[in-house]
Amino acid sequence: MAAMQVERRPRIYSIDLLRGVVLVMMALAHARDFAGSSPNPGELLRAFLFFTRWLTHFVAPVCVFLAGTSAYLYGRRGKTPDEVSRYLFIRGLWLVFLELTLVRWCWTFNIASGLVLLQVIWVTGWSMMALSLLHRLPLNVLAVFSLAMIAGHNLLDGVTSEAVGWWWKLLHGFGPLPPLGNMKPFVGYAFIPWIGVMSAGYCFGPLVVEPAEQRRRAFLAIGSAAIVAFVLLRPTNFYGDPHVWRALPTSLETFLAFINTQKYPPSLLFLLMTLGPAILFLGVADDIKPGPVARQFITIGRVPLFYYLLHLPLVHAAVLALAWFTHGNVGFLIDGFAPLAPAPEPVSLPFVYLLWIATVLALLPACRWFAALKQRRTDWWLSYL
Repeated sequence: MAAMQVERRPRIYSIDLLRGVVLVMMALAHARDFAGSSPNPGELLRAFLFFTRWLTHFVAPVCVFLAGTSAYLYGRRGKTPDEVSRYLFIRGLWLVFLELTLVRWCWTFNIASGLVLLQVIWVTGWSMMALSLLHRLPLNVLAVFSLAMIAGHNLLDGVTSEAVGWWWKLLHGFGPLPPLGNMKPFVGYAFIPWIGVMSAGYCFGPLVVEPAEQRRRAFLAIGSAAIVAFVLLRPTNFYGDPHVWRALPTSLETFLAFINTQKYPPSLLFLLMTLGPAILFLGVADDIKPGPVARQFITIGRVPLFYYLLHLPLVHAAVLALAWFTHGNVGFLIDGFAPLAPAPEPVSLPFVYLLWIATVLALLPACRWFAALKQRRTDWWLSYL
Protein backbone atom coordinates (compact mmCIF):
# COMPACT_ATOMS: atom_id res chain seq x y z
CA MET A 1 0.00 0.00 0.00
CA ALA A 2 1.37 3.40 -0.90
CA ALA A 3 2.30 5.66 1.94
CA MET A 4 0.02 8.62 2.60
CA GLN A 5 1.26 12.07 1.71
CA VAL A 6 3.34 13.49 4.54
CA GLU A 7 1.64 16.38 6.31
CA ARG A 8 4.13 18.73 7.87
CA ARG A 9 2.44 20.87 10.45
CA PRO A 10 3.93 22.90 13.27
CA ARG A 11 3.68 21.30 16.69
CA ILE A 12 0.61 22.40 18.61
CA TYR A 13 2.26 23.70 21.73
CA SER A 14 -0.92 23.59 23.87
CA ILE A 15 -0.81 19.76 23.74
CA ASP A 16 2.82 19.70 24.85
CA LEU A 17 1.98 22.30 27.51
CA LEU A 18 -0.89 20.21 28.90
CA ARG A 19 1.23 17.06 28.90
CA GLY A 20 4.06 18.94 30.62
CA VAL A 21 1.75 20.29 33.32
CA VAL A 22 0.40 16.85 34.20
CA LEU A 23 3.88 15.30 34.14
CA VAL A 24 4.99 17.90 36.67
CA MET A 25 1.92 16.94 38.74
CA MET A 26 3.07 13.32 38.46
CA ALA A 27 6.29 14.21 40.28
CA LEU A 28 4.15 15.68 43.08
CA ALA A 29 2.17 12.44 43.30
CA HIS A 30 5.32 10.34 43.56
CA ALA A 31 7.01 12.70 46.01
CA ARG A 32 3.96 12.26 48.20
CA ASP A 33 4.04 8.47 47.74
CA PHE A 34 7.67 8.09 48.72
CA ALA A 35 7.96 10.75 51.42
CA GLY A 36 5.48 9.31 53.85
CA SER A 37 2.17 7.63 54.54
CA SER A 38 -0.32 10.49 54.50
CA PRO A 39 -4.02 10.15 55.32
CA ASN A 40 -6.23 8.91 52.52
CA PRO A 41 -7.82 11.59 50.32
CA GLY A 42 -11.18 10.36 51.54
CA GLU A 43 -10.47 11.91 54.93
CA LEU A 44 -12.14 15.11 53.90
CA LEU A 45 -11.09 17.21 56.89
CA ARG A 46 -7.58 17.31 55.47
CA ALA A 47 -8.57 19.63 52.63
CA PHE A 48 -5.10 20.71 51.57
CA LEU A 49 -3.87 17.13 51.46
CA PHE A 50 -7.01 16.18 49.56
CA PHE A 51 -6.35 18.80 46.87
CA THR A 52 -2.72 17.73 46.64
CA ARG A 53 -3.90 14.24 45.79
CA TRP A 54 -6.84 15.41 43.68
CA LEU A 55 -4.64 17.51 41.38
CA THR A 56 -2.56 14.44 40.58
CA HIS A 57 -5.70 12.60 39.43
CA PHE A 58 -5.36 14.40 36.10
CA VAL A 59 -2.05 12.71 35.28
CA ALA A 60 -3.03 9.24 34.08
CA PRO A 61 -6.18 10.18 32.09
CA VAL A 62 -4.43 13.02 30.27
CA CYS A 63 -1.27 11.01 29.52
CA VAL A 64 -3.18 7.98 28.20
CA PHE A 65 -5.61 10.15 26.21
CA LEU A 66 -2.82 12.21 24.63
CA ALA A 67 -0.86 9.04 23.86
CA GLY A 68 -3.79 8.10 21.64
CA THR A 69 -3.73 11.54 20.02
CA SER A 70 0.00 11.21 19.40
CA ALA A 71 -0.61 7.85 17.74
CA TYR A 72 -3.02 9.52 15.32
CA LEU A 73 -0.53 12.29 14.57
CA TYR A 74 2.20 9.68 14.00
CA GLY A 75 0.06 8.17 11.27
CA ARG A 76 -0.25 11.58 9.59
CA ARG A 77 3.51 11.63 8.98
CA GLY A 78 3.28 9.56 5.83
CA LYS A 79 2.89 6.21 7.60
CA THR A 80 0.91 3.31 6.20
CA PRO A 81 -1.61 1.51 8.47
CA ASP A 82 0.83 -1.39 8.70
CA GLU A 83 3.62 0.91 9.82
CA VAL A 84 1.38 2.50 12.44
CA SER A 85 0.32 -0.92 13.72
CA ARG A 86 3.90 -2.12 13.92
CA TYR A 87 5.06 1.02 15.73
CA LEU A 88 2.21 0.94 18.26
CA PHE A 89 2.63 -2.75 18.98
CA ILE A 90 6.41 -2.58 19.44
CA ARG A 91 6.23 0.60 21.53
CA GLY A 92 3.45 -0.90 23.66
CA LEU A 93 5.47 -4.06 24.21
CA TRP A 94 8.48 -1.92 25.12
CA LEU A 95 6.46 -0.01 27.72
CA VAL A 96 5.21 -3.23 29.33
CA PHE A 97 8.81 -4.48 29.44
CA LEU A 98 9.92 -1.23 31.09
CA GLU A 99 7.16 -1.47 33.71
CA LEU A 100 8.21 -4.99 34.64
CA THR A 101 11.94 -4.21 34.78
CA LEU A 102 13.37 -0.69 35.04
CA VAL A 103 10.25 1.00 36.44
CA ARG A 104 9.77 -1.82 38.93
CA TRP A 105 13.34 -1.31 40.13
CA CYS A 106 12.76 2.46 40.41
CA TRP A 107 9.91 1.81 42.82
CA THR A 108 11.77 -0.69 44.98
CA PHE A 109 15.54 -0.12 44.47
CA ASN A 110 15.74 -3.89 44.91
CA ILE A 111 16.23 -6.05 41.84
CA ALA A 112 15.26 -9.13 43.83
CA SER A 113 12.00 -7.59 45.04
CA GLY A 114 8.85 -9.62 44.57
CA LEU A 115 6.67 -6.51 44.35
CA VAL A 116 5.34 -5.97 40.80
CA LEU A 117 3.18 -2.86 40.46
CA LEU A 118 1.11 -2.89 37.28
CA GLN A 119 0.54 0.81 36.84
CA VAL A 120 0.23 3.52 34.23
CA ILE A 121 3.20 2.53 32.03
CA TRP A 122 1.87 -1.04 32.04
CA VAL A 123 -1.64 -0.08 30.95
CA THR A 124 -0.36 2.47 28.43
CA GLY A 125 1.66 -0.31 26.82
CA TRP A 126 -1.28 -2.70 26.62
CA SER A 127 -3.55 0.07 25.37
CA MET A 128 -1.05 0.83 22.59
CA MET A 129 -0.97 -2.81 21.59
CA ALA A 130 -4.77 -2.83 21.50
CA LEU A 131 -4.75 0.39 19.46
CA SER A 132 -2.36 -1.23 16.98
CA LEU A 133 -5.43 -3.24 15.89
CA LEU A 134 -8.25 -0.84 16.75
CA HIS A 135 -6.90 2.05 14.68
CA ARG A 136 -7.81 0.10 11.53
CA LEU A 137 -11.51 0.51 12.32
CA PRO A 138 -13.39 3.36 10.63
CA LEU A 139 -12.94 6.42 12.82
CA ASN A 140 -16.65 6.77 13.60
CA VAL A 141 -16.84 3.11 14.65
CA LEU A 142 -13.77 3.51 16.86
CA ALA A 143 -15.29 6.63 18.42
CA VAL A 144 -18.47 4.74 19.31
CA PHE A 145 -16.40 1.88 20.76
CA SER A 146 -14.32 4.30 22.84
CA LEU A 147 -17.25 6.25 24.23
CA ALA A 148 -19.16 3.03 24.95
CA MET A 149 -16.24 1.66 26.99
CA ILE A 150 -15.78 4.91 28.89
CA ALA A 151 -19.49 5.51 29.54
CA GLY A 152 -20.62 1.91 29.92
CA HIS A 153 -17.94 0.17 31.93
CA ASN A 154 -19.50 1.08 35.28
CA LEU A 155 -22.22 -1.43 34.42
CA LEU A 156 -19.55 -4.01 35.29
CA ASP A 157 -18.99 -2.67 38.82
CA GLY A 158 -20.99 -5.48 40.36
CA VAL A 159 -18.76 -8.18 38.82
CA THR A 160 -16.00 -9.28 41.19
CA SER A 161 -12.86 -11.36 40.81
CA GLU A 162 -14.18 -13.66 43.53
CA ALA A 163 -17.12 -14.47 41.26
CA VAL A 164 -15.34 -14.90 37.92
CA GLY A 165 -11.64 -15.40 38.67
CA TRP A 166 -8.43 -13.53 39.40
CA TRP A 167 -8.09 -12.43 35.76
CA TRP A 168 -10.99 -10.03 36.25
CA LYS A 169 -8.68 -7.70 38.18
CA LEU A 170 -6.54 -7.34 35.06
CA LEU A 171 -9.61 -6.56 33.00
CA HIS A 172 -11.66 -4.33 35.31
CA GLY A 173 -10.42 -4.44 38.87
CA PHE A 174 -7.82 -3.41 41.41
CA GLY A 175 -5.64 -5.26 43.90
CA PRO A 176 -3.21 -8.16 44.27
CA LEU A 177 -3.07 -11.08 41.87
CA PRO A 178 -2.14 -14.63 42.94
CA PRO A 179 1.64 -14.85 43.56
CA LEU A 180 3.89 -16.21 40.83
CA GLY A 181 6.68 -17.83 42.82
CA ASN A 182 8.12 -14.99 44.84
CA MET A 183 6.49 -12.41 42.54
CA LYS A 184 3.57 -10.46 44.00
CA PRO A 185 1.76 -8.65 41.17
CA PHE A 186 -0.56 -5.79 42.13
CA VAL A 187 -3.00 -4.38 39.57
CA GLY A 188 -3.34 -0.63 39.82
CA TYR A 189 -4.51 0.05 36.27
CA ALA A 190 -6.88 -2.41 34.62
CA PHE A 191 -7.42 -2.62 30.86
CA ILE A 192 -11.01 -1.33 31.01
CA PRO A 193 -11.61 1.56 30.52
CA TRP A 194 -8.02 2.68 29.83
CA ILE A 195 -8.00 1.10 26.35
CA GLY A 196 -11.09 3.16 25.60
CA VAL A 197 -9.42 6.32 26.92
CA MET A 198 -6.48 5.86 24.55
CA SER A 199 -8.67 5.07 21.55
CA ALA A 200 -10.79 8.14 22.39
CA GLY A 201 -7.59 10.17 22.28
CA TYR A 202 -6.88 8.70 18.85
CA CYS A 203 -10.34 9.78 17.68
CA PHE A 204 -9.60 13.24 19.08
CA GLY A 205 -6.65 13.49 16.69
CA PRO A 206 -8.57 14.77 13.62
CA LEU A 207 -9.73 17.79 15.64
CA VAL A 208 -6.14 18.60 16.52
CA VAL A 209 -5.16 19.02 12.86
CA GLU A 210 -8.08 21.34 12.09
CA PRO A 211 -7.36 25.05 11.51
CA ALA A 212 -6.65 26.87 14.77
CA GLU A 213 -10.01 28.60 15.24
CA GLN A 214 -12.01 25.45 14.43
CA ARG A 215 -10.04 23.21 16.77
CA ARG A 216 -10.21 25.82 19.53
CA ARG A 217 -14.01 25.94 19.32
CA ALA A 218 -14.14 22.12 19.31
CA PHE A 219 -11.86 21.86 22.37
CA LEU A 220 -13.93 24.40 24.30
CA ALA A 221 -17.20 22.69 23.38
CA ILE A 222 -16.06 19.16 24.24
CA GLY A 223 -14.38 20.18 27.48
CA SER A 224 -17.37 22.22 28.61
CA ALA A 225 -19.80 19.41 27.73
CA ALA A 226 -17.80 16.90 29.80
CA ILE A 227 -17.74 19.24 32.80
CA VAL A 228 -21.49 19.91 32.54
CA ALA A 229 -22.15 16.16 32.27
CA PHE A 230 -20.12 15.59 35.45
CA VAL A 231 -21.93 18.35 37.37
CA LEU A 232 -25.34 17.03 36.30
CA LEU A 233 -24.63 13.34 36.91
CA ARG A 234 -22.72 13.52 40.18
CA PRO A 235 -25.52 14.67 42.52
CA THR A 236 -27.96 12.07 41.18
CA ASN A 237 -25.95 9.06 42.43
CA PHE A 238 -27.74 7.29 39.60
CA TYR A 239 -24.78 6.11 37.53
CA GLY A 240 -21.13 6.70 36.81
CA ASP A 241 -19.33 6.21 40.13
CA PRO A 242 -19.61 3.71 43.00
CA HIS A 243 -18.86 6.42 45.60
CA VAL A 244 -22.21 7.75 46.78
CA TRP A 245 -22.24 11.52 47.24
CA ARG A 246 -24.15 13.11 50.07
CA ALA A 247 -24.24 16.41 51.90
CA LEU A 248 -21.82 16.61 54.85
CA PRO A 249 -21.72 18.93 57.89
CA THR A 250 -19.74 21.71 56.18
CA SER A 251 -19.78 23.20 52.70
CA LEU A 252 -16.11 22.34 52.22
CA GLU A 253 -16.61 18.70 53.15
CA THR A 254 -19.65 18.51 50.88
CA PHE A 255 -17.69 19.94 47.95
CA LEU A 256 -14.74 17.62 48.49
CA ALA A 257 -17.09 14.65 48.63
CA PHE A 258 -18.60 15.84 45.36
CA ILE A 259 -15.26 15.62 43.53
CA ASN A 260 -14.07 12.48 45.36
CA THR A 261 -14.61 9.93 42.57
CA GLN A 262 -13.14 6.48 41.97
CA LYS A 263 -9.77 6.19 40.23
CA TYR A 264 -9.17 2.40 40.42
CA PRO A 265 -10.56 1.59 37.91
CA PRO A 266 -11.46 5.11 36.78
CA SER A 267 -15.19 5.68 36.82
CA LEU A 268 -17.09 7.56 34.14
CA LEU A 269 -17.36 10.52 36.50
CA PHE A 270 -13.63 10.41 37.27
CA LEU A 271 -12.87 10.62 33.56
CA LEU A 272 -15.39 13.41 32.97
CA MET A 273 -13.93 15.29 35.95
CA THR A 274 -10.36 15.05 34.64
CA LEU A 275 -10.55 14.92 30.85
CA GLY A 276 -13.20 17.64 30.66
CA PRO A 277 -11.06 20.38 32.25
CA ALA A 278 -7.99 19.08 30.39
CA ILE A 279 -9.65 19.44 26.98
CA LEU A 280 -11.05 22.82 28.00
CA PHE A 281 -7.50 23.84 28.93
CA LEU A 282 -6.38 22.95 25.40
CA GLY A 283 -8.98 25.32 24.00
CA VAL A 284 -7.93 28.17 26.27
CA ALA A 285 -4.17 27.64 25.96
CA ASP A 286 -4.30 27.26 22.18
CA ASP A 287 -4.87 31.01 21.84
CA ILE A 288 -2.16 32.15 24.27
CA LYS A 289 1.47 32.74 23.41
CA PRO A 290 3.61 30.77 25.88
CA GLY A 291 5.89 32.72 28.19
CA PRO A 292 9.20 31.61 29.78
CA VAL A 293 7.55 29.42 32.45
CA ALA A 294 5.12 27.79 30.02
CA ARG A 295 8.03 26.95 27.72
CA GLN A 296 9.58 24.86 30.49
CA PHE A 297 6.39 22.83 30.78
CA ILE A 298 6.31 22.46 26.99
CA THR A 299 9.87 21.10 27.04
CA ILE A 300 8.90 18.45 29.60
CA GLY A 301 5.76 17.65 27.61
CA ARG A 302 7.85 16.82 24.55
CA VAL A 303 9.90 14.13 26.35
CA PRO A 304 7.33 12.34 28.55
CA LEU A 305 8.88 8.89 28.86
CA PHE A 306 12.40 10.29 29.29
CA TYR A 307 11.12 12.53 32.09
CA TYR A 308 9.21 9.67 33.72
CA LEU A 309 12.20 7.34 33.76
CA LEU A 310 14.39 10.02 35.36
CA HIS A 311 12.04 11.53 37.93
CA LEU A 312 11.05 8.29 39.64
CA PRO A 313 14.53 7.15 40.81
CA LEU A 314 15.47 10.76 41.61
CA VAL A 315 12.52 11.21 43.99
CA HIS A 316 13.13 7.77 45.50
CA ALA A 317 16.84 8.47 46.06
CA ALA A 318 16.14 11.87 47.64
CA VAL A 319 13.69 10.35 50.13
CA LEU A 320 16.14 7.51 50.78
CA ALA A 321 18.82 10.04 51.73
CA LEU A 322 16.38 11.88 53.99
CA ALA A 323 15.37 8.64 55.70
CA TRP A 324 19.00 7.74 56.34
CA PHE A 325 19.75 11.07 58.00
CA THR A 326 16.52 11.32 60.00
CA HIS A 327 15.75 7.70 60.92
CA GLY A 328 19.00 5.84 60.32
CA ASN A 329 16.77 3.35 58.53
CA VAL A 330 15.94 2.96 54.85
CA GLY A 331 14.35 -0.46 54.96
CA PHE A 332 10.85 0.92 54.53
CA LEU A 333 11.97 2.45 51.20
CA ILE A 334 13.48 -0.72 49.79
CA ASP A 335 11.12 -3.33 48.39
CA GLY A 336 8.22 -0.95 48.69
CA PHE A 337 7.25 2.67 49.17
CA ALA A 338 5.38 4.65 51.74
CA PRO A 339 1.76 3.56 51.18
CA LEU A 340 2.79 -0.11 51.29
CA ALA A 341 5.54 0.19 53.91
CA PRO A 342 4.95 3.30 56.04
CA ALA A 343 7.88 5.36 57.23
CA PRO A 344 8.44 5.57 61.01
CA GLU A 345 7.27 9.21 60.86
CA PRO A 346 5.66 10.61 57.71
CA VAL A 347 7.25 13.87 56.63
CA SER A 348 5.30 17.09 56.47
CA LEU A 349 3.38 18.11 53.37
CA PRO A 350 5.53 21.25 52.91
CA PHE A 351 8.56 18.97 52.56
CA VAL A 352 6.71 16.98 49.92
CA TYR A 353 6.21 20.20 47.95
CA LEU A 354 9.85 21.18 48.42
CA LEU A 355 10.99 17.77 47.18
CA TRP A 356 8.63 18.04 44.23
CA ILE A 357 9.86 21.46 43.11
CA ALA A 358 13.52 20.49 43.57
CA THR A 359 13.01 17.33 41.49
CA VAL A 360 11.39 19.16 38.58
CA LEU A 361 14.05 21.90 38.56
CA ALA A 362 16.83 19.32 38.67
CA LEU A 363 15.38 17.51 35.64
CA LEU A 364 14.85 20.56 33.44
CA PRO A 365 18.40 20.70 31.97
CA ALA A 366 18.26 17.02 30.99
CA CYS A 367 14.80 17.45 29.46
CA ARG A 368 15.96 20.48 27.46
CA TRP A 369 18.96 18.53 26.18
CA PHE A 370 16.89 15.51 25.15
CA ALA A 371 14.15 17.61 23.54
CA ALA A 372 16.82 19.39 21.48
CA LEU A 373 18.36 16.03 20.52
CA LYS A 374 14.99 14.72 19.30
CA GLN A 375 14.52 17.88 17.26
CA ARG A 376 17.94 17.56 15.60
CA ARG A 377 17.97 13.85 14.89
CA THR A 378 15.60 11.20 13.57
CA ASP A 379 17.25 8.01 14.89
CA TRP A 380 14.61 5.30 15.23
CA TRP A 381 15.37 4.61 18.89
CA LEU A 382 14.54 8.19 19.88
CA SER A 383 10.88 7.50 19.17
CA TYR A 384 10.90 4.87 21.95
CA LEU A 385 12.02 7.38 24.60
